[in-house]
Amino acid sequence: MTEATACETRSVRRAPLIVTEDVELLDDLLRLCAAAGVRPEVGHGAPTGRDSWEAAPLVLVGDDAAGRLRGAARRRGVVLVGRDQDDPGVWKRAVEIGADHVLMLPDGEQWLMDRIADVAEGVGRPALTVGVIGGRGGAGASTLACALATAAARAGRRTLLVDADPLGGGLDVLLGGEAVDGLRWPAFAQSRGRVGSTALEESLPLLHDLRLLSWDRGELAAVPPEAVRAVLAAGRRRGGVVVVDLPRRVDSGSVEALAQLDLGLLVVPPELRAVAAARRVAGAVGMVLRDLRVVTAPASGAGAAAGTGALDGDEVARLLGLPLAGELPIDRRAGAGPGRGTGGPLGRFCTEFWERLPLGSEEGGGS
Repeated sequence: MTEATACETRSVRRAPLIVTEDVELLDDLLRLCAAAGVRPEVGHGAPTGRDSWEAAPLVLVGDDAAGRLRGAARRRGVVLVGRDQDDPGVWKRAVEIGADHVLMLPDGEQWLMDRIADVAEGVGRPALTVGVIGGRGGAGASTLACALATAAARAGRRTLLVDADPLGGGLDVLLGGEAVDGLRWPAFAQSRGRVGSTALEESLPLLHDLRLLSWDRGELAAVPPEAVRAVLAAGRRRGGVVVVDLPRRVDSGSVEALAQLDLGLLVVPPELRAVAAARRVAGAVGMVLRDLRVVTAPASGAGAAAGTGALDGDEVARLLGLPLAGELPIDRRAGAGPGRGTGGPLGRFCTEFWERLPLGSEEGGGS
């Protein structure tokens, strides 16, 4: 098979099959496919070829065509589409053709368009999404977020790093990439509904083998929660790993980010005052995120230099009532930073962190 033929085959398999003779219904389904950026295959009768019926990732069957498909081979990914909300017989017809879903237009348009777009993008298992938040100011949460993302990317995982803290100065600066071309948060401020995951990935700066969504140096200090929801959902659909650097305040935008996390890491210096501050943060975050864990970071300041008031990681976790994810070691290398390689204590911590998590095989290596 030539490369062109292989590409054509993949394209066909990512296009849904529509089976209907209802002209108005066909127009609606073609419109939804066009909105999702997909060019479907259309059949008007019972399937005559194995390629069209069995190879299509999604089959949209008009209610008018259900009777003609009773003898078709059973397969997953069949949606029976109709208009009559009060027709009790539609469920029987769905069972007869082995449909996974019954959908009525126009109410189900958004769900169906999302499903069509998923097919076009070849969506698999969503990304493992980890948020990092400081228990107090200056705890090192942004440094840890960058280091985790860098370690994941250099291990060959598709990685997206999201800067969700508009007042943090920009993770692109922390990674030394403020001049790298690509879109920043202001470009997505008006996003609503569904954002294409492939288009998102390709539009973002590429730094240290990962994609970064950061802030620019403009005046915009927040994006609407709907935009946060849409952009993060798009990033997760690409699979692999998403790391989110979160602000310490919990507002409508950060709530949207927290709602999409699989795991949160609360970075806390092992000091009583830091623990007191972190308890407030944990209380607010815990109202949205179930899986929140503690990472202790090296204490800084005069107290740390004198060795006073230091706690061990287990004690910090006990005081906060949260599980301990790990203890960050002190990295005394001059100029050590999250994008400067995977060596050193911070790099080793991040590598071991990912090795402990069951990422599976969903990531699609490389950016």
